[in-house]
Amino acid sequence: MRKTIRFQVALAAVVLMTGAMSFAQDGAAIYKAKCLNCHGAAGLADTGVGKALKMKAITDPSVKSMTEAQMVAATTNGTGKMQPFKGKITDAEIKAATDHFRTFIK
Repeated sequence: MRKTIRFQVALAAVVLMTGAMSFAQDGAAIYKAKCLNCHGAAGLADTGVGKALKMKAITDPSVKSMTEAQMVAATTNGTGKMQPFKGKITDAEIKAATDHFRTFIK
């Protein structure tokens, strides 16, 4: 009986950890699919499109100082030349991509 309970607890832990890891990977994958062309691989807006649109890099103080909520809102509703992603991807995907983008802040 105890072995069964231990096995179930261990299995549940593995499932939860796998879910957390796939969530982190989803943020990177969503960023790559939806954001990379403009924001660049490291958020420096150093792509052709990013330069053409005169986008600000993650290192710009005005971007760096944005809160998570402000970045999520900007991604959801669009800002400046950035298109809104509301209705194109889910709120969870927007948050995951934003979380990934925020990892570039140093």
